[in-house]
Amino acid sequence: MRINIQFKDRVGIAHEILAVLARRGLNVVAVEVDPPNIYIDSPELLEFMLPSLQTDCQSVRGVGEIKVLDVLPGIRRRLNLDTMMAVMEDPVLAIDASGHIVIANVAAATATRMSESSLCQRSLNQVLDDAGIQEELVNCGFRLPSREVSLNGEPYFMDVTPVSEPQGLDITHGRSVGAVLTFHAPTRIGGRLHALQHSEGSGFHFIIGESEQIRSLKIKAVRVAVVDAPLLITGETGTGKELLAQACHGVSGRSNAAFLELNCAALPESLAESELFGYMSGAFTGAQRGGKPGLFEMADGGTVFLDEIGEMSLYLQAKLLRFLNDGKFRRIGSDKEVKVNVRIISATHRNLRKMVQEGSFREDLFYRLNVLHLEMPALRERPDDILPLARHFIERACTQAQKPVCRLNSSACAALVSNHWPGNVRQLQNVVFRAITMSDQRVLDAADLDWAEGSITADVVKSDATESWELSVNAFERSLLENLYPQYPSSRKLATRLATSHSMIATKLRKYGIPQKR
Repeated sequence: MRINIQFKDRVGIAHEILAVLARRGLNVVAVEVDPPNIYIDSPELLEFMLPSLQTDCQSVRGVGEIKVLDVLPGIRRRLNLDTMMAVMEDPVLAIDASGHIVIANVAAATATRMSESSLCQRSLNQVLDDAGIQEELVNCGFRLPSREVSLNGEPYFMDVTPVSEPQGLDITHGRSVGAVLTFHAPTRIGGRLHALQHSEGSGFHFIIGESEQIRSLKIKAVRVAVVDAPLLITGETGTGKELLAQACHGVSGRSNAAFLELNCAALPESLAESELFGYMSGAFTGAQRGGKPGLFEMADGGTVFLDEIGEMSLYLQAKLLRFLNDGKFRRIGSDKEVKVNVRIISATHRNLRKMVQEGSFREDLFYRLNVLHLEMPALRERPDDILPLARHFIERACTQAQKPVCRLNSSACAALVSNHWPGNVRQLQNVVFRAITMSDQRVLDAADLDWAEGSITADVVKSDATESWELSVNAFERSLLENLYPQYPSSRKLATRLATSHSMIATKLRKYGIPQKR
């Protein structure tokens, strides 16, 4: 039985309590003293003995009540620690003041291919492939910035947390007696980056729109997403190519792994190379000590999205082509090949075929990237989606601005639908956000949109017209088609004039009975 005996602390009281148990012939296998409590494990102590034991103990000055325990506190802490260490997916080592390992978890044993007991008989230098880290840790008091190290030939990021002996009530600035080392594999880092960057999740339901073009795109994209091959997404800037790439990753067989992206137009060649392929310690001036994994390593098993692939330099195109051939690459400054399993999704608003003809994009890389292809339609080609998108952005903008949800009157609806939207969905979002931010009206008018974005032009709907969105849009569409049809008397000519699909124009003409029969 395990018991807790409370007492008033004084010199020798613990010995007097144990003497009581000894006189009764009770064997004690574990004792923990934490004033004002002494915890005792005595297998021979039975429940019916407790009343007499309480009486004997109270003969000792300062002893209080005896309570029964299920497990001693120290053993409970050790069991909890062992369980926590066992379930941690990252390797963890605890070292003493001289750098010898005292605790290792299951993940560390797996990474080093040693048993936990074998690890606890070694020094840090005998486990890490990087000589000198143990001495450096000891000399700097176990306060070392995160760096990359090698465990059994594999790269890991090492975080160091000093373990200090408390001085009085201060448990944070005592004498360092060791440290806890946590090792993060590149794929684990990639998974955490993915979780931070895509906390809202991904899926085709995030692509807003019920137009014929979007429905057709989603059907095709679902089929393409499950095929584990390179995918090229084309479309004008601001159409949502990255959102489509995320959705394809989210329904693929790689959905549980990381989705990491790089904008090829946002970084110079040297930085883009280090971001993709990583580098070794000292590879170039300013390189992080210990090296750094690239996106390909961190996304192993997942997807890397290369946005604006048309802006990639010819040098990087050659390195990317080699990677696509066999999945292998070398970090900058390394002679060791790394092999990973990554799917490449790329996107561009440029005409890659024309760039191939001009010699600014490699033809062999183009065919490797363009195994599967999706075209993201421009916003002007799917006018039926403009108002649903506007409603979505209005709700989001009002939430961010902590305002009641606003709405658009018929004039504003007509202005939005009639705009050419050269900046596509991104421009629409900016227009709505600026209008919500700068206007105090609960109902937005076309003038509010004009004030926020000067490119919007539309015939103003009469102020006494209905403010029903659907009826207002229908009235505008009918008026627009009736005015233009005499000048462009066919669905194809009218579609060319309005820069949209001829099938959509034909559907609208039938809907409004244009031309009217005589």
